[in-house]
Amino acid sequence: MTFRSAVITFPGSNCDRDMAVAVEQICGGEVHRVWHGDAALPDRLDFIALPGGFSYGDYLRSGAMAARSPVMQAVVAAAGRGVPVLGVCNGFQVLTEAGLLPGALLRNAGMNFVCREVRLTVETSQSLFTAGYSQGQDIVIPVAHHDGNYFADDATLDRLDREGRVAFRYAEEVNGSARRIAGVLNAAGNVLGMMPHPERMIETAQGGSDGRTLFASVVKGLVGA
Repeated sequence: MTFRSAVITFPGSNCDRDMAVAVEQICGGEVHRVWHGDAALPDRLDFIALPGGFSYGDYLRSGAMAARSPVMQAVVAAAGRGVPVLGVCNGFQVLTEAGLLPGALLRNAGMNFVCREVRLTVETSQSLFTAGYSQGQDIVIPVAHHDGNYFADDATLDRLDREGRVAFRYAEEVNGSARRIAGVLNAAGNVLGMMPHPERMIETAQGGSDGRTLFASVVKGLVGA
């Protein structure tokens, strides 16, 4: 089986190449670079990634305009069919704006851009994206965002906790996120949004390889590699 993936590029994306390199290196197969204005995705995709950056210059709200791009209708449809979708940083913002994930990403507490390595706690190993980790494992992944403060009402936060849909939490205070949430899953478990950048921590030359496990988990879960 040839692993087929797509990385979506929006105007203002700046981590799309990083994401494509990580997916190609770890997942192998065909990595299709898809422009936001495309109305359709390549056939028979196994994995879709929405990268970080500042789509549309973060006008209106971060991710709000990108969520209305033509390609997002196809992404939403693919997610509905069970195709795994990963949104990182701005990609996470787009996923919430598109209604694929609950909550919203607000300005960081303190109104500062945060760019550094942070410690995360893996909250669940019972997902396609996190199966290679152990529950409770501490990992280090970099962040680089100004609007990464995850917000949802208490009922939603309680539901995420109860259903095991919090994938990662910050092990320390980073941006004011409710309950220190760094990444969440949809109800079906095939959509993950996270503010930290796993594609920037896939080999020792980058300072560590804790992010590599996420991509490897997806491949193993789909094709048993």
